[in-house]
Amino acid sequence: MPRLPLDQLSFSNRFTDELPGDADTRAVPRQVTGAAYSRVAPSAVSAPALLAHSPEVAEMIGLPPELWPDDDAATADFAQVFAGNRLPAGAGPYAMAYGGHQFGNWAGQLGDGRAIALGEIVAPSGEHLTLQLKGSGLTPYSRGADGLAVLRSSIREFLCSEAMHHLGVPTTRALSLVLTGDKVVRDMFYDGNPKPELGAVVCRVAPSFIRFGNFQLPASRGDLGLLRQLVEFTIRRHFPELLDGTLRSTTDHLPPSVVAAWYEAAVRRTAHLMVEWNRIGFVHGVMNTDNLSILGLTIDYGPYGWLDDFDPDWTPNTTDFGQRRYRFGQQGLVAHWNLAQLGSALAPLLTDVEPLQTALDVYPALYRSGTEAMLSAKLGLPVPSADVAVDLVDRDLQTELWRALTLAETDYTIFFRRLADLPAELEGPAARRAVLADAFYRPEQLDTDTAAQMDNWLVAYQQRLQDLAVDDTERRLAMHRVNPKYVLRNYLSQLAIDAAESGDPSMITELLDVLRHPYDDQPDHDAWATKRPDWARSRPGCSTLSCSS
Repeated sequence: MPRLPLDQLSFSNRFTDELPGDADTRAVPRQVTGAAYSRVAPSAVSAPALLAHSPEVAEMIGLPPELWPDDDAATADFAQVFAGNRLPAGAGPYAMAYGGHQFGNWAGQLGDGRAIALGEIVAPSGEHLTLQLKGSGLTPYSRGADGLAVLRSSIREFLCSEAMHHLGVPTTRALSLVLTGDKVVRDMFYDGNPKPELGAVVCRVAPSFIRFGNFQLPASRGDLGLLRQLVEFTIRRHFPELLDGTLRSTTDHLPPSVVAAWYEAAVRRTAHLMVEWNRIGFVHGVMNTDNLSILGLTIDYGPYGWLDDFDPDWTPNTTDFGQRRYRFGQQGLVAHWNLAQLGSALAPLLTDVEPLQTALDVYPALYRSGTEAMLSAKLGLPVPSADVAVDLVDRDLQTELWRALTLAETDYTIFFRRLADLPAELEGPAARRAVLADAFYRPEQLDTDTAAQMDNWLVAYQQRLQDLAVDDTERRLAMHRVNPKYVLRNYLSQLAIDAAESGDPSMITELLDVLRHPYDDQPDHDAWATKRPDWARSRPGCSTLSCSS
C-alpha cells in the first residue's frame, strides 16, 4: 500500500532532539522545571472537516499538489492529521515551556496552553519548519483552561496569518483551518454568560515558535544550564550567520560576543517588525513578552485589529481598555521594554552586561530612522538610506501629518491610498479634499477651522512634491506598493465568521483570495476596500475584541 502524502513529510525534530524534555508525560496542568518542552499528544476530535487551507503553505511544506486536496482520501486524511486525530510518520508532538510578562507584570510559567507542535519538518527548499496545531487540547501549560479553540478566533488567526504575509510583514503562516465537530464553551465577554461554540484547529507554520518568554522562564528560576542550552540552540539553528566555521563545527559553549551579537540581531528584527506594523496600521493588541518571537515574526493573533479611524491611543483589546498599554502609538515603546526584559534574562550568561546594553541601545535609533523612512515611502517622498537622516522638511511634514490625521475621524488605510491620487499641482481646498473624501468617516467634523488645518498640510505636501519635481504617475505607483488597498478589517473577519457559523465557509476562501493581492486594484471587490460601515462601529467582533475573541 502506498504511503499517504502526509507520511512523506520529512520530519527532523531538532528542538526536542537537542533540548531537555519533561520527564512527566501527563497532560495535566502543573509546573514544569528543567525542561524546554513537554511531550503531549493532541486531543482526538469527533468529526474533523477541512474548512479552508492555504495552497501556498501546503506547497511550501511539500504536500504533493497532484494528490491534495483534489483527492478525497488524501483530503480526509489531511483533516484527520491537522485536527490532531492522526500523527503522520515521524511526528513528535510537544508543547513548549515559557514564561512572560503580561500587561507589564511577571506571570511566571505560561507555555503552550492550547498549542501542540506536531514537530519540525525539512521543506523541499531545505528550510526547517515547525507545524503547530492551535486549539488541539490540554497540555501541562493550560492552567485552568481546556486547551481548545473556537471557530471565530481560529478564522481570525488563519486569515490574518496569511494576510500579513501577503502584506510583506514578517509573520507565522497558516496552513489549514479544520472544524472539529465538537463544541467548546466560552465566555466571550467575560460577563458570566458562557455558551457552547463550534470548535476548530488552525495549523500554524514557522521556522520556530521560540519567543522571548522561552528564555525568561529558566532565567527567572536561576536555571542557567537550561537557559544557555536554549540560547545556543537558537543561535546555532536559527542564526547560523553569526557563527564562523569553527563555531559551527564544535559543541563548545558559544563566546559572550556571539550571544551579544545574537541579542542585537533580535533587537534589529523586532524594530523592523514594529515599523512594519505601523506602516499598515496593524495593532497586535497583546504584546506580552511571551507573544514576541525571537525571529522577529508576528506571532499569536488574538485581539488584534487594523486602524479604521486614525487614533494613536486605540487598542483593539477590551482587556487593555484600562491602561491602553498596547495601543497603536505605543507599540514601538512596548517592544523596546520587552527587549529590555529579554536582555535581563540573558544577563546571567555574561560576566559583562555592557554588550547587551549596547545592543539594546541600538533600538531607539533603528525604530526612529525606520519609521521616518517608512513614512517617506508612504508619502511618495525620497526614502533615505539606513545611514542618512530624513530631510528636515520631510520630518516636519511627517510630524504635522500625525496631527492632521487626528483632526477628524480619518481612515488610515484609505487616506494614504487616496493621497497617491492627489496631483502635486491641484489647486483649491475643495478640490484637494474631494480627492480624499472617501477617507473621512464624519465629513461634518471638517468644519471651517479643521478643514483649513487639513488643507494647510496638503498644501505643504504638494509644495514639497513640486520642489522635488516628483512625477505624479511614478509617485502613485510607488505609494501603491507600500500603502495597501485591502486589509483584514475586523468587520470583514466577523462577516466571514457569521457565515461560517451558519454553515457557509465560502467567504473565508474569498477573503483569502483578495488578501493575496492587497496592493492591487481589484474592481470586483471594491466594496471590501471602503471604510468600516456604521453598523460595525460598536458591534462585538467588528472593532474591539476580548482576549477570548
